[in-house]
Amino acid sequence: MNKLEKVWYLKHINLFRDLTEADIRVLDRISYMKDYHRREQVYGQTDPGDVVYLLKEGRVKIYKLSPDGKELTLAILEPGEIFGEMALIDEGPRHTIAETLDDSLLCIIRRRDFELMLKKKPDLAMRVTKLIGIRRREIENQLENLVFRSAPSRLALLLMSLAEKHGVRDSRGIILNMKLSQQELANLIGTARETTSALLNEFKRLSIIDIQHRRIKILDQWQLKKIADAKMRDFPINLESESEV
Repeated sequence: MNKLEKVWYLKHINLFRDLTEADIRVLDRISYMKDYHRREQVYGQTDPGDVVYLLKEGRVKIYKLSPDGKELTLAILEPGEIFGEMALIDEGPRHTIAETLDDSLLCIIRRRDFELMLKKKPDLAMRVTKLIGIRRREIENQLENLVFRSAPSRLALLLMSLAEKHGVRDSRGIILNMKLSQQELANLIGTARETTSALLNEFKRLSIIDIQHRRIKILDQWQLKKIADAKMRDFPINLESESEV
């Protein structure tokens, strides 16, 4: 990658949208770009938190592994997002795992260099602080949902959230403009793949969603919201039924 391409990428990262040309040149000097293949681990759950990552191309999932090896996905990041930012407030080892879902391009900055820049740029430091707060709140909400909501409620809530972030409306409903496998959806709501598959089938049978070529279309937002708000109420599903997302 040549210097002009790198500067262009830095300018188009959301966090740096208001920086001056001089600031971008500083970022160019203290950072480097790296390509990652699909399903490649960026960092592990006990790796040192000595760098911060900025996602330019592809998608990255942030997840934890339970003691028995079960995966819980905490976030799926899109281009323009920062991650590994907890290294700025916690110098200990990582508590999560980051893995690419697609071939990805990351901008990598050493924590110390980024901290020095934040000291000189209070507006940028404030945006990073807000981002850290939002990210922590999202993770707390995710864990709370796992404890207090039923699986149907969690799936409905996830689909509503994905529709808000990635939805494209057409005449029949809202298409989720991202492909997620059944296992990826299951990891996001903390269930077995078979349970997620059965729930998707039931949502489809009730004409709440449609599924075509691994893309989900929300047909009835009102019914989906009713299921999301039901929380611990029972929702009948046929666990023997499976669909391909």
